[in-house]
Amino acid sequence: MIERALLLMIVLRIFSGSVDITAAMLMYKFNDLEKAFYINTLLALVGPCVLIITTGFALIGLAEKISVTRMICLFAGITLILISLKSN
Repeated sequence: MIERALLLMIVLRIFSGSVDITAAMLMYKFNDLEKAFYINTLLALVGPCVLIITTGFALIGLAEKISVTRMICLFAGITLILISLKSN
């Protein structure tokens, strides 16, 4: 039987992929660089949110199997990724 945390991660990633494909179709439909740029900007907000949520589901599922130190390191790594996305 599939674990609940894994199932939630799979569903969220399918949703995220669907959002990406829908955004690409909208860019094609509008055929306008400004609108495509706006759509792409919205996608930039979705990506980090999906990363944080899926990682949260994984950590909840693994809470009994990994140490607190490893969890802190994982959160620190995610934080550094998000900081690097914001920096120039």
